[in-house]
Amino acid sequence: MSLQCGIIGITNVGKTTIFNCISDNKVETNAYAFSATKSNIGSIKVPDYRLEELEKLHPTEKVTATSVEFVDIPGLAKGSSRGEGVGNKFLGDIRNSDALIHVLRCFEDDSLPHIDGSVDPLRDLENIDFELQVKDIESVQKKIGRLEKIAKSGDADARKGIEVLERLRDHIEELNNARGFKIRPEERKYIDDLFLLTIKPVIYVCNVDDKSAVSGNAFVERVKKHLSESDAEILVIAGALEAEISELDDKEDRLEFLKDTGLSEPGVNKLVRSAYKMLDLQTFFTMGPKELRAWTIKRGMTAPQAAGVIHSDMERGFIRAEVMKYDDFVNLGSEQACKEAGKFYVEGRNYIVHDGDILHIRFNV
Repeated sequence: MSLQCGIIGITNVGKTTIFNCISDNKVETNAYAFSATKSNIGSIKVPDYRLEELEKLHPTEKVTATSVEFVDIPGLAKGSSRGEGVGNKFLGDIRNSDALIHVLRCFEDDSLPHIDGSVDPLRDLENIDFELQVKDIESVQKKIGRLEKIAKSGDADARKGIEVLERLRDHIEELNNARGFKIRPEERKYIDDLFLLTIKPVIYVCNVDDKSAVSGNAFVERVKKHLSESDAEILVIAGALEAEISELDDKEDRLEFLKDTGLSEPGVNKLVRSAYKMLDLQTFFTMGPKELRAWTIKRGMTAPQAAGVIHSDMERGFIRAEVMKYDDFVNLGSEQACKEAGKFYVEGRNYIVHDGDILHIRFNV
């Protein structure tokens, strides 16, 4: 899948440190604001314990995890919507992202000065939101202008579009994000082509110091209180600590390090899984003697569409899908046992693939 998550935030909040924890594409970090000149892209493997369980029951030569694309977008600042700091170039990178991970600085560090002179995650959050809102208002107003020209000829649909967009503009001008705008399904066509920055789903990451990795701190509590009326997910990650863990090559060493810090798994693993879910993605598996592989599809895809993710010929020549559920396979232990228990299903073109399905596609080209 070509969907991607953009990592955003004020400069010097630890975005690139967190990106490096989950990406094989390591990027240099430093304490100088606006030193980055481009966004960094990495294809991130999605941690999935189910692959390990399947491999125990179905030995194979190769195990391949699914992945999601992350984009580390250089830090923004007040005035970015007018070209200040990194300016409009990186606002464009945000527009091209399908979902956002907003990193908030929730730690003190005298060696890493905050661009605004003090640590205040709520101020940072509001500053970023404001810059994105300004660009969204510009986009909405431009479309209103285009529709007004069409409406002069008596076009009723254009007049309806103007009414919806004016409501949206008023909503954003009151310092609200577009994702909270109430809209009927039939009205979405008026705003979908705008690719609004503040309509994108978002996860908030509170980047904390090492000692706050498990329980958070006062900064985190302020963020949680501020966002308590939203349905946004909030994760607590000690970026510097996670960076140390990610540098360890031995799995046992990483587990021991985690145990010593009171963590059951790296926080960035939770972040990747949450981002995957936020993008409305799910996983199905294929198993063979040469490879056990996880594949990414959008939720709601049919069996032929899932087959097309593997290879376009498989979608064109789709005949049927032979399906086992992950839980059934693990509990029963083999394909033959699934067949004997009536847990081996033959599905046609209309079958909706579910997360964790194990598929064998029959096709003819």
